[in-house]
Amino acid sequence: MNCYSGGISIKKIFFDTETTGLDSEKCRIIELAMLVVEDGEIEEYDKFINVGFDLPSNIVELTGITDEMLITEGVSEQSVANDLKSYLTPGTLMIAHNCQFDLSFVYHLLKRHFPDEADGIVSNLGWIDTMTVLKDRKEFPHKLIDAVKHYGIAEVNFHRAIDDTKALYDVAKALSNERPDLEYYINVFGYNPKWGVSGHKFSFIEYKRQYFHKGIVDQDNILPKK
Repeated sequence: MNCYSGGISIKKIFFDTETTGLDSEKCRIIELAMLVVEDGEIEEYDKFINVGFDLPSNIVELTGITDEMLITEGVSEQSVANDLKSYLTPGTLMIAHNCQFDLSFVYHLLKRHFPDEADGIVSNLGWIDTMTVLKDRKEFPHKLIDAVKHYGIAEVNFHRAIDDTKALYDVAKALSNERPDLEYYINVFGYNPKWGVSGHKFSFIEYKRQYFHKGIVDQDNILPKK
């Protein structure tokens, strides 16, 4: 399977979120970006969400997103929840860097607006964490910016969701071209044993301890096969 552009015919959504903090239950998404790849076509989705309260100063500094931007350009969380419900059709492959974080926020957003349907929506999708893949390919560090540098991808404006999503798309292409084994990582998330799994633990995700490597591991020794 080529997660970048081809292979089997399956809808792929490369996505990223900017949030008001790290706790997916208490904090909120303020920007959701998606690149929806289907039948050779790419659709961009990028929405600010007006959360109705002032943003912490550190979040404004980190993301460049301001209260005024959310008020003048933002839409309601309900509107984004409706969009997600429409896009996240069963069998869609969802791809994010540190996917556990973004999946947790998407899930809780859906749970607030579709409490009886949220679990079914997210469990009927496939999820790939490119950070987990990267940890089997290069030594520490493993942030998205590190993947961009490692694979010689043109740098973008990090910490804005739409730009991170475009970088993610190119990183997924590089990972797939380097070794076509991304399908093994569907619904397999690695985590640092020192810190454990953060956020909501999902029954359909297999969480595995993942240790540091000096470089790319042998294909028979990748995390999903351990």
